[in-house]
Amino acid sequence: MADNSKTEDTASDSVEAAKNASDKKEKLADQVMQNPQVLAALQERLDNTALTPSSYIETLPKAVKRRIDALKQLQVKCAHIEAKFYEEVHDLERKYAALYQPLFDKRREFINGEAEPTDAESEWHSENEEEEKLAGDLKNVVVIEEKAEAEETNVKGIPDFWFTIFRNVDMLSELVQEYDEPILKHLQDIKVKFSEPGQPMSFSLEFHFGPNDYFSNSVLTKTYKMKSEPDKTDPFSFEGPEIVDCEGCTIDWKKGKNVTVKTIKKKQKHKGRGTVRTITKQVPNDSFFNFFSPIKVTGDGESLDEDSEFTLAADFEIGHFFRERIVPRAVLYFTGEAIEDDDNFEEGEEGEEEELEGEEEGEEEEDAESDPKKDSSQPAECKQQ
Repeated sequence: MADNSKTEDTASDSVEAAKNASDKKEKLADQVMQNPQVLAALQERLDNTALTPSSYIETLPKAVKRRIDALKQLQVKCAHIEAKFYEEVHDLERKYAALYQPLFDKRREFINGEAEPTDAESEWHSENEEEEKLAGDLKNVVVIEEKAEAEETNVKGIPDFWFTIFRNVDMLSELVQEYDEPILKHLQDIKVKFSEPGQPMSFSLEFHFGPNDYFSNSVLTKTYKMKSEPDKTDPFSFEGPEIVDCEGCTIDWKKGKNVTVKTIKKKQKHKGRGTVRTITKQVPNDSFFNFFSPIKVTGDGESLDEDSEFTLAADFEIGHFFRERIVPRAVLYFTGEAIEDDDNFEEGEEGEEEELEGEEEGEEEEDAESDPKKDSSQPAECKQQ
């Protein structure tokens, strides 16, 4: 009997303890729910959850989800059609490259002094024509004009044409070292070649050099391989052709002229005898001409490290810039006009934004003046920091 009484008391105590704990939880919950900050945080979380597209899709009926899957199938087919579109664009680029080439050949002749433009070919009305005429009139007064003209007639073509472009374009000038400059002054032309019909999509850059003391190659090439097909694992990421790999060429450097390596001296101490000897070895050196020895994309599925991926992405960007901007508009990058156009476009966007902000501020000022109910102590112009 005593044991039964103890068991009943223990059970009663457990029930009472559970009830007290439940009451405490309810009181705590009531206190939490009465806290406005907690309520606001919960509401914000619910709102964010409600606005998430994936969470909305999950609430849809099964039949609607089935139709959405069908739309995705259509989207994949659209991506494959888009890929075919870009393949035809590549064919058009090849076709029109052949039409541009005679003009680029004539450009090369003028640059390198192989031909002189006619009066009709050299006629160009610049915006600063009057200023240039005035400057020319002042030159006529200078006594040494005849000597200067005699020297000008000896200038062949347009000196340092391509080297000046490298110097003007930040993306390229960052790659050029001081010891690269004498070599780049021998650069005579840059050409873009597109892959032939039936071949995998690619384009090549050809850098044509005159005879020089640095290497025996007359042409250095860089080929960029492209892909224009949706990724099987992520077809919706397709946004057109992308460069997937590139190949350079071997530069036949003349003895002691390789600027892509440098020779360093290093001292070594013998562990046993303690004698010291000096050895020399070659290590990689920063140079634009490393452009022709790119990082190789591995085909065995191994991923590149972060630095290599960054270097490869920058390489692809430079190759694309040569193809799309530098080669087609070379003279404008030589004069700096293309660079100024890019800068003005960016500044125009910023200026437009500032102008719109100014208009909004003006509207606020008018509202403040026209509404007598507003606090008179409020300043007429209130700018947000």
